Amino acid sequence: MADAHPHPPASEPSESDIRLVIAASSAGTVFEWYDFFIYGTLASFVGKAFFPNVGPTLQLLLVWAGFAVGFGFRPLGAILFGYWGDKLGRKYTFLVTVTLMGISTAGVGFIPSAETIGLWAPFTVLILRILQGLALGGEYGGAAIYVSEHSPPSRRGYYTGYIQSSVVGGFVLSLIVVLTNAAIFPADTLSAWGWRAPFVLSLALLAISLWMRLKLSESPVFLAMREQGEIAGNPFVESFTYPGNKKRIFIALFGITGILTTIWYTAFFSALSFLKGPMRVAPETVELVIGIAAIITMAFYVMVGAWSDRVGRKLPLVIGAGLTLALLFPIFWGMGSLANPGLQASAKAAPVIVAGPACSTDPFADLKGVKQSECGKVLETLTASGVPYSVQDAPALAVTVGGKPVAIDPAWLVDDAALRKEADKARKAGLEAVLTANGFDFNVQHPGLGALIGIGALLTVLGALSGLTYGATAAQLTEMFPPQIRYSSMSIPYHIGAGYLGGFLPLIASYINARTGDAYAGLWYTWAVVAFGLVVAMWGLKGGPPHDFRDDAD
Repeated sequence: MADAHPHPPASEPSESDIRLVIAASSAGTVFEWYDFFIYGTLASFVGKAFFPNVGPTLQLLLVWAGFAVGFGFRPLGAILFGYWGDKLGRKYTFLVTVTLMGISTAGVGFIPSAETIGLWAPFTVLILRILQGLALGGEYGGAAIYVSEHSPPSRRGYYTGYIQSSVVGGFVLSLIVVLTNAAIFPADTLSAWGWRAPFVLSLALLAISLWMRLKLSESPVFLAMREQGEIAGNPFVESFTYPGNKKRIFIALFGITGILTTIWYTAFFSALSFLKGPMRVAPETVELVIGIAAIITMAFYVMVGAWSDRVGRKLPLVIGAGLTLALLFPIFWGMGSLANPGLQASAKAAPVIVAGPACSTDPFADLKGVKQSECGKVLETLTASGVPYSVQDAPALAVTVGGKPVAIDPAWLVDDAALRKEADKARKAGLEAVLTANGFDFNVQHPGLGALIGIGALLTVLGALSGLTYGATAAQLTEMFPPQIRYSSMSIPYHIGAGYLGGFLPLIASYINARTGDAYAGLWYTWAVVAFGLVVAMWGLKGGPPHDFRDDAD
């Protein structure tokens, strides 16, 4: 069927024009994702400053809950800024989003700790995370569409691949800044206030981004629509009433975004949390290895985007999703055996069994005002220490390590709120002492060079899988939707998927791990979302060479 709303004919952009478009759009995207990711990269410091009076497991979950709140508001940002982007233009809309992001990120660095202003501290953090989520909801669609609408169809995947790569660039920049910050400040200074510097740095990045983006002109597609009087009346409403668009949104949500976003956050944030947490690898080592792997994988996004210009957008996505289902667990098992081989060996040689009534743990018990059972307290401590265990029902609490019973000190199980911290410390020290005597090692791990190279290689494989599913996405989503409602139509499913399916992944995976005591159990969330998304993609996406949007309900 003939194109009803094709891109307006335009000459091939000059190299200098396309370099400016890509550089300004990508740099802004790097800075904006840096602003968003710095919160997750500095999760341990954020937790201690703003959520101090809870146990370590709940503290981590509260930090990830704050991380998820930002993602939860991305769809609202997509609706708000998508509307403006389709009504007022691409350029000025993403100037607003990058400004909002920079200011709200810097604000986190200026908030007094909870010890100083009490509950106002976490409340203010959550408000700023909401503003970040709104800003990010408008940023990706604007940058992706802007580059795509400047690109000739034959090179759209290649050019927009730089936008996809810049998302990883934001993560890499956050790691570089955190590592540099740790090298500059002594440990005490870093813990006291030095961790705030990366947040404040976003003001300088904002100035650079605005300077670059103000040099850009408006998208030629938007200018042509405005001249022809084709601007949408209400882009949000029309996104759901335009013929065939509901199906396109469903496919974009589950068959594209659901796949790519869960793989992305698993490859970077889940791996970061896994290696720092239960594997106990030195934080600086983890950040360095993941940073190097991420830098290497940035090239995959551009390469996959260019490849999709020849083979179509569907094939790389399907290959990446299928390989993820096959390799996800083996990759993490491999990283675990390289990062902390003693943990797995000790767990096999001296299995930990916890028995008792009501033998389960609820990480959110404190927030609910519910007391953990005696068995639950032990499970919570083992989980926080990264120790695998199995559970059995029994009339009374009992713990065995390698078949040997552990003496339960009554001081471990005190319920008095005033003595809670002392009881937690005693339980942790007592259990770790017994486990250490049975071969468990609770020291910070410093894997050798060979192990680090192996971990880096596995992380690079994860990054490559992300590149396969993410590299052609900007071009693919741009081509799926009509130009006059494109900003809204692609932003809504993208940010619902990225905001909820991906953004809540660290929280959901950490919760699953905490409930099961299995450091690998949270990976089932990623596996399930990718499996469902692959079915949707196989059903709903067309293969073959890419082309501009066509009014074809199929």
